[in-house]
Amino acid sequence: MSGSDSTPQEMAWNDSNESRTPLRVIVNGTQVHVLVPDRLLLSDFLRDHLGLTALKVACGEGACGACTIVMDGEPARSCTLLAVQTEGAEILTLEGINAPEGMNHVQQLFQQHHALQCGYCTPGWLMSVYGMIQRSIHPDSNEVGRYLSGHICRCTGYRNIWTAVRRALGAMSDKPVSGEE
Repeated sequence: MSGSDSTPQEMAWNDSNESRTPLRVIVNGTQVHVLVPDRLLLSDFLRDHLGLTALKVACGEGACGACTIVMDGEPARSCTLLAVQTEGAEILTLEGINAPEGMNHVQQLFQQHHALQCGYCTPGWLMSVYGMIQRSIHPDSNEVGRYLSGHICRCTGYRNIWTAVRRALGAMSDKPVSGEE
């Protein structure tokens, strides 16, 4: 990633004829200042140009949640945003929340409760959970459903994911009070 110099860093792009816009954004705590093609998706910018490959692109329409990042404190689908739309934003990817010594607490809970299988959708789920933790969402709140709506897992079924999410939010039991499963 680029330093915080005043001139945007030139990056190699496929189409040299496309117009570019300066982009200044903070990604995982690092100031990035680059010229980006106007039509470049945020997901492509993060994955292909910054090497942040934990986020996945599955549906390309924002419907599956695999590409979820946290932008300015709220979960967002990176496959539906243009990079230029994030000017001045603070973006966090899974790489930005990983503890240096290994998995963080939420990832450990997903592992302990068998809430992952192939792992393709897991980064998106984890980023939404991170957003809920930052907002101190209660495990039995209706907001849990709002944060997790649109996340699709094709492997596990959702019981184990909901259990891990509720435990990450501080639930003491595996049974939701309001029957959210």
